[in-house]
Amino acid sequence: MTTGIARPHAPSAPLGPDELVAQLRALGVRPGDTVLVHASLGAIGPVHGGARAVADSLLEALGADGTLVVYTQTPDNSDPSRWPVTRGYAVPAKQWPRLRATLPPFDPERTPSYGVGLLPEEVRIRPGALRSGHPQSSFAALGPAAARITAGHALDCHLGEASPLARLEELDARILLLGVDFSVCTAFHLAEYRVPAQSTRLYGCAVTDGPRGRRWHRYRDVDFDASVFPTLGDSYASLPERPVTRGRVGAADCLLLDLAPAVAYASKWLIEHRPGSRR
Repeated sequence: MTTGIARPHAPSAPLGPDELVAQLRALGVRPGDTVLVHASLGAIGPVHGGARAVADSLLEALGADGTLVVYTQTPDNSDPSRWPVTRGYAVPAKQWPRLRATLPPFDPERTPSYGVGLLPEEVRIRPGALRSGHPQSSFAALGPAAARITAGHALDCHLGEASPLARLEELDARILLLGVDFSVCTAFHLAEYRVPAQSTRLYGCAVTDGPRGRRWHRYRDVDFDASVFPTLGDSYASLPERPVTRGRVGAADCLLLDLAPAVAYASKWLIEHRPGSRR
């Protein structure tokens, strides 16, 4: 996963779960929290048990009343015309009709996440984990609030009011950027939906369709632009009230913040700074 945070030298000895839990709590992760985590495990450095131990440590720090949430996107399930962006390679236009007719449909229980690192997969496959049903922008969650967070994710709403991000906002969730920076802060996309006259575009993906097995689903949604997220995040973090906590977990620089006020600030910031959006 790309990250704008410089990586210090990894610790000489692998971290154990107890050390990880202690460092997460020192950062400010509290029992009972609902936390959306974006992580680069490589930034943390060596950990006994790898991704499994990191997930275990997060769950222990959150306790029995807390809920761990990760972004399990599948942008590779997209229109072949978009594959240079979503997959990193192009296919000839003459192949697009065949690919639209044969691309495997999204299955919340089986389709692996794509491009978001090891932790989302570790959470997704755990017993008891629930996953939202969007074929490109799903979330997985473990904990008491998992059902509320993942239910009702509309097929034509990636990251807006009918997505888990809005449910996380309602739950006063927090965001943990574990060894990554604001460039991957998915919650800022919720703010894009609240920008007047936000541009949209047509999306396509394969979905399960009852007895027919699959169908090609087209829908219009926000045309996302995360290029300003690092600048937006730095602006938010620099506010006098210091809404972002900075700390270290292993060798990783980390950021911890409340989701709802960050989205509210992002909505206003985008209106002021995104061309054509000001009223």
